[in-house]
Formats: sequence, structure tokens, C-alpha cells
Amino acid sequence: MKGVIIAAGYGTRFLPVTKTVPKEMLPIIDRPAIDFIVSEFIQSGIKEILILTSRRKKALDDYFDRESELEEVFMREGNAGKLAKIAPPEADIFFRRQTEMKGTGHALLQVKAFVGNEPFVVAYPDDLHMGDIPLAAQLIKKYEETGCSVMSALHNPPHLERYGILKLDSDNSHVVDIVEKPAPGTEPSQEASIGRYLFTPDIFPFLEEGWEKHCQSGNAGEYFHVYALKKLMDQKKVVCAVIEGERLDTGTPAGYLSAIIREYRKVIKEEVERLEGKK
Repeated sequence: MKGVIIAAGYGTRFLPVTKTVPKEMLPIIDRPAIDFIVSEFIQSGIKEILILTSRRKKALDDYFDRESELEEVFMREGNAGKLAKIAPPEADIFFRRQTEMKGTGHALLQVKAFVGNEPFVVAYPDDLHMGDIPLAAQLIKKYEETGCSVMSALHNPPHLERYGILKLDSDNSHVVDIVEKPAPGTEPSQEASIGRYLFTPDIFPFLEEGWEKHCQSGNAGEYFHVYALKKLMDQKKVVCAVIEGERLDTGTPAGYLSAIIREYRKVIKEEVERLEGKK
């Protein structure tokens, strides 16, 4: 199982800081958002991860590289705690640049050579997951049970009308359609799609087919992966996994702040417990 993180976007909602700092590197206390995704992948057994970036995001490469100067300093100090904090992840991290921002469908086509004939988990750094069972592990379990591509979903979140809502088959598992932002009362289910998927490699022929149609139509807009996903749905090859745990949406300043507050409370709780343990 391989992992793919789509991190090539401009992050315009966070301007002006994202003029020079990749959105994925904005810190949640002391860790950048993308580090949570990589850690989740590793905890799920994924050891080969491709991060799709763009030319303005070299900081991502540097973050997951070794920091030899700091290592030397901390080794001289005998500071094992700080050495552990800067250690590179226990996975092979690869990078590829998306030279043009042409949508999620186009982005996924860039990872075909990396994925080969293997299934792969796709994450967007805006969607963080906190819980006892890593979200990628939940998707992998569903794939192992069904052999299908897997869409993650929240059950009946607030403001259901803001999501793409999954229409499920009679087995309440296979996905037959996705309805974007339906009017209240018209939702085909209460399962809201979020930005985490497990795709089987048979999505690529449909991605290529959709891209060809997109180009032939003269459409200059972005090309999304929904076309290919619906083709797989028609073949009964997509299932839904309602996630366990908490989803944090850091794609907006308000959501990002909420994630910081959540982690801040966790830090305060741990500090209080540490101090009480010393009494």
C-alpha cells in the first residue's frame, strides 16, 4: 500500500503568509499540518509516500530531510528528546512537482508511475484525523474486506449541505453516486464525503479517459477526479467507510484555529498531569 499527499495548491485562503510559507507547513503548535498526515500513513503501515508539490514548496522537501547540523548539536549535548523530534520519518518520502494547477484529476495522473499496479491512499493536508485507529488504516481495512476503492465519510456532520453527499446502494456500503452540496432535505444519505480516499489502480484508465474528454472540449478549467470515480461507481467498485475518530478541517483560517486550540488543550492537559505527578 502506498500513500499520496496532494500538496501543490496555492493556499490563497491564508494569504499573505502563503506567499512564502507553504500552507502545509503552517504549524499546529509545534508540528506542521502535513506531518500529521505522514505520521498517520506510517502508523497505518504505509512506508512509501509521494508528496505532490509545486515549485514554491521546497520547504516540504527540507522538512522531511535530515538536519545534520542540529543532530550534531543534540548529540554533543546528549539530548535524546530533541534528537527524536528532528528525526526523519520512518518511510521513504518522494516528491514530484505539479507544474500546472489543473485540478485533482490532473494531479492524480501525475502519480501513476509511482503507484504502478498497487492500491494507494490519497490525502489532502487540509483534512487531519485524530483517533485511536488511524484513518488510513480504516480505509485499508475496508479495502481488504471488499477489494474496492474506498471513500471516507462523516456521518451527519453539521451543515450537511456544504458537503458532497454519498448515495448508497441497498447494501448501505457501495457508493452509486455523489451529490454536491444538495439543498437541505434532498440529501441522498447522511454520509458526507471528505478528502481521504483509497483508490485501486483501475481508476487510472478512467482518469485518462476523462482528461482526454476535458481537453477535447476546450475546457480551460480544472479537471477533477469525479468523472473517474463515477465510472468506478457504475462498475460497483466503490464503497464507503464512515470514519471513527475526529476530523479537523484546516483548510480555512477558522478551521486551522480550531485545530490549534484542540492541540493547545491537549498540551495543557499533559502539562497539568506531569506537574501533578511530581507532587
